[in-house]
Amino acid sequence: MDDSTKTIRFKVASYRKIPNPYIASVNASEKKPEMYMLICDVLNLPDDIPMGTNPREQKLTTNVSKKIRDSLTNHSDLNFYLLNRGLLLSAKSISYNSTKSEVEIEFEDLAYHGNVDGGHTYKIIKENKKFLEPHEQFVKIEVVTGIEDMFEQLAAARNTSVQVKDKSIAELEKRFDLIKGAFSKETFYNDINYKEFDTKRIDITDILSILNLFNIDKYDTNSNSSFPINSYSGKKTCTDSYINASKEFEACPSNNPYVKMIPIMVDIIKIYDLLEAHMSDFYKGNSTGMKKYGAITGVITHKSGKPTFESKFYQNRMDYISPKGFLYPILGSFRALVEEKNGEYTWKLDPMKVLNKIGSILVNVTIDTSRGLGNNPNATGKSQTLWMNLFMCVKMETMQERNDK
Repeated sequence: MDDSTKTIRFKVASYRKIPNPYIASVNASEKKPEMYMLICDVLNLPDDIPMGTNPREQKLTTNVSKKIRDSLTNHSDLNFYLLNRGLLLSAKSISYNSTKSEVEIEFEDLAYHGNVDGGHTYKIIKENKKFLEPHEQFVKIEVVTGIEDMFEQLAAARNTSVQVKDKSIAELEKRFDLIKGAFSKETFYNDINYKEFDTKRIDITDILSILNLFNIDKYDTNSNSSFPINSYSGKKTCTDSYINASKEFEACPSNNPYVKMIPIMVDIIKIYDLLEAHMSDFYKGNSTGMKKYGAITGVITHKSGKPTFESKFYQNRMDYISPKGFLYPILGSFRALVEEKNGEYTWKLDPMKVLNKIGSILVNVTIDTSRGLGNNPNATGKSQTLWMNLFMCVKMETMQERNDK
């Protein structure tokens, strides 16, 4: 079996599939999230559930951990499965053998599949099994499948404390001041949230994942093998990268790639917004007789009478919402236009003109790739081949323009 895949089997006391209420109203060929609820004797819980998807560090010395342990090992109160939130697992698939009362759970991509929430509970159960008898304590397990396209959203919603803690501390340490300075004159400036419980519509971590696409100190434009795919697949990694750079270059800020990036930051956001708002226009620009943009898997079409779609930053009206698995590889290809001069990032060519000139090519290459991957926007966003092809398209345009001059 590949190192990135894993299958586990274990007995359960009960198993139930929770129907997706939207499944009947969508294209049957389009994969949608599914939910399953299990109750398991803690002694039957496997010891090798993948943990790479859990953003929390499991500290068992906290008061919360002590309460979980006390509840689990309290032999006079056998309601652990009711008192504890249990585990949340993301998986490729789950099946149930009613004869054996056994489930089989397949974890295909360990970047998305594994324990998403309940890491403390899981670790405490593993360390305290020896103190329990069969059928004494049970744990609730929620398994979700088909959530790869929304994994970051799910993990953030279920694990708010650790992820928001990182950005909240960074905000207290004023590490986002350079971002605030760069966007101080933009209409969305007051819409960015930087800390816990901030309800403003733009999360700073989304901005950092976009800026990571243009970090040419980390992703050399002369390399055809290094691409910032983690901007799409690992938003927390991008946040960590920004914070680490802020700390590493504190004594010499001019060496910080994000300081070098300040002159082009607004342009980067404008490119994203233009691309997001006009994906369907670029798609139509290739040829006629193709499937409508709204019929492409992963694209959401605005329905009459519903609130208007708006672009992420400048709130331009949109008829469609495009998957990030389409947007990020295309936007990332514009790193080919960035170079460093006199300690600052600058453009080799006007990125807006390049987007308007070859946007149709970039969009259609992306959608064709998605079709070749089984109409899977998530696999599209992680396809290194696509990132390379799009990057080379923009790079070739740069070379052609310079040759013409």
